[in-house]
Amino acid sequence: MGELRVCDVSEADLLARILRVLGSASRAEIGPGDDAAVLAVPGGRVVATTDTLVHGPDFRLAWTSPYDLGFKSAAVNVADVAAMGARPTALLVALALPESLPAAFVDALATGFRDALAQLAPGCAVEGGDLTVSDTLTVAVTALGVLDGVEPVRRSGARVGDDVAVAGRLGGAARGLRILLERFRDAEGIPVPVDDEELSAAERDDVDAQLRPRPPVELGVVAARAGATALMDVSDGLLLDASRMADASGVTISIDADLDAYALSGGEDHALLACFPAGAAPPGFDVIGRVTEQGGAAVLVRGAVPAVRGGWDPYTDWDSALG
Repeated sequence: MGELRVCDVSEADLLARILRVLGSASRAEIGPGDDAAVLAVPGGRVVATTDTLVHGPDFRLAWTSPYDLGFKSAAVNVADVAAMGARPTALLVALALPESLPAAFVDALATGFRDALAQLAPGCAVEGGDLTVSDTLTVAVTALGVLDGVEPVRRSGARVGDDVAVAGRLGGAARGLRILLERFRDAEGIPVPVDDEELSAAERDDVDAQLRPRPPVELGVVAARAGATALMDVSDGLLLDASRMADASGVTISIDADLDAYALSGGEDHALLACFPAGAAPPGFDVIGRVTEQGGAAVLVRGAVPAVRGGWDPYTDWDSALG
């Protein structure tokens, strides 16, 4: 008998496989199994965000293992919670699965979710979700978090004189995507599996940054407690996201650090971009510039308007996504 596929098992069987992998890490009052979860909410406020990864514009199975897909799906969502200065507490995961997928696919996917949460957001767990069938593999995640006694940090609070700082790696995901696009496609441009033997250690790190990002989730709360005036996730490229912060705050952000094009214009790093009162950036954040002007709503790089913002846009072709 061949390998079980999604169409060979029931929804209950698939759910049982997922829950068997996820285990009992939940801290919910009522976790998976009922019509909805019941979660305790310290402080009475919930931070909520959602993100969807769709096969095609967001990932390719030729490059992305089910484990990596689960890991990335969790990572990008808890990064958005952290970007509000909050602590992630729960995920709700909806899966739309092609019938032809091996049933074991969900085991590896769930393992990726479990490991990402254990490593990046201890105490956060998958508390429920939904399963359905679709021709296009889709992972939709809702993430919830709590503020632990601090106020949410928005992207609109940057003030003249603030230091601008980043926590996390910049540019690796963009370099990784470029490696995948240039070296792991066939003559017709169709993605083919990655051969690790063709990669140097540095290239492997960059590909991992694209396929399995590791945002500094724990530093979101640290930033809030240190008095961050503005905070956001760098998911679409430093220049593009900094321009969003500048627009929201009505200020000019001047980046003085010596950063290459990948760090400035590449997307999907999921670093944290923050503004702090001068000299107040906590450990883990590197100061890269300052807020220089009220009303400018612009981003300067070493005193000049950058020629290209670049960044990640799922509505563009993968080949042109880096600008």
